[in-house]
Amino acid sequence: MGDKKRYTSSRKLDHLRICAEEDVECGDAGFSDIRFVHNALPECNMAAIDRHTQFLSHKFSSPLFISAMTGGHPETKIANARLARAAEHYGIGMGVGSQRAALENPELADTFSVVRDEAPNAFIVANLGVVQLRDHGVEWAEEAIKMIDADAIAIHLNFLQEAIQPEGDYNAVGCIDAIRDLCKEKKTPVIVKETGSGISAEIARKCWGAGVDAIDIAGRGGTSWAVVESLRAKKSRNIREKEKKVLGEDFGDWGIPTVVSLCEVLAVGGPVIASGGIRSGQDIAKALALGADLCGMALPLLKPALKTDAVLKQTIDTIHHQLDVAMFLTGSAKISDLKKTRMFITGRTRQMIDKDNPVRLKK
Repeated sequence: MGDKKRYTSSRKLDHLRICAEEDVECGDAGFSDIRFVHNALPECNMAAIDRHTQFLSHKFSSPLFISAMTGGHPETKIANARLARAAEHYGIGMGVGSQRAALENPELADTFSVVRDEAPNAFIVANLGVVQLRDHGVEWAEEAIKMIDADAIAIHLNFLQEAIQPEGDYNAVGCIDAIRDLCKEKKTPVIVKETGSGISAEIARKCWGAGVDAIDIAGRGGTSWAVVESLRAKKSRNIREKEKKVLGEDFGDWGIPTVVSLCEVLAVGGPVIASGGIRSGQDIAKALALGADLCGMALPLLKPALKTDAVLKQTIDTIHHQLDVAMFLTGSAKISDLKKTRMFITGRTRQMIDKDNPVRLKK
C-alpha cells in the first residue's frame, strides 16, 4: 500500500479512537432553548405511538438516522457491522463514513460493504468528500455507491477539519460545480452533508440550485472535528502537526448551532436531516417539530457499537422511548402530529433566528 493510502486509512482509525476515548463535543446545539407546550390532555395512547416516516420516497420505521461514522480501516469493520444490524432490525437509515480510503485502496472496501451485507433492506447512504468529488469526478461517486449498493450518496463538506489538518485540502475552489455536475448525471439521490459546522440559508440555496435532493445540516453542538484534529495533533511527534493543536482549540466552537442551521435551511427548502448535537429522543422530537425529516446521531451510537450488539440495541431502545414520551406529552400520535405542536424558543437561539430568519411558531 502506498504511503498516501496507508496514511488515509490510519487517520480513519485515529479519528475513531479519539471519538471513542476523548471528550470531542463542543458548543450548544440549541435544543436546551426549546420547550414544548405541555399537553395535559394528550388524547392518545403512548403504547400505540407511530414513529413511521418517509424520506426520499423511502419508508422508515423511525426518524432516527445512524449518521456517518466510520470505515476505511480493518478495525472499523465490526463497528459498521453492528450499526448495520441495528439499522436492519429497527428499519432505520444509516450512512457510512468517508469512503475515500477504500477508493484509494480497494482492499478496504469490505469495511464498508459489510454494511449492505448486514442490512440488505435498509436505506444506506454512501459518503464522499466534496474535494474528492471535485478532483476525481463523478466516477468516484459512482464507485462509492456501487461499493455498498447505496440508496443515496452524501457529499460531505468538512472545510473546518481540512483547515486544521496538516495534510488537509485547503483549496475549496470548484466544489459547487462538482456537486452540480454530479446532480446532472445522478441516478441516485444526492445529499449534501456538513460535518459539524452547520449550513446557512445562503449555502442551502446554492445546494438546492445545484440540484441536490436533501441537505444534512450537521450543525455545531456535537462532535467538533477541530477538537478531534487538535487532540490528534497533541499526540503526534511531528512538530508541524503539533502546531495545529492550538489552531484546533481556537476553532473548536466554530459553526452555526444545529437549531439555527435547521431553521435557516428549512426556510429555503427541504427535505432536511437534522444532525449535530442530537443526544436524546427529546432532541429528535424538537428537531422534527421544527420541520426536520430525519434526525441523525453519530457519537451517541458509536460508543455502544464498539461494545456489543446488545448495548447498541439498549441505547436505541432508550432513544425511542424518550421520543415516544415526548410525542405522548404533546398529544402526537404520529410524526405528522408532532410537526403541528407548539413550542417556545428562548435564549441565544431565539436571538439568532429572530435576527435574520424568523421561525414560524405553531399556532
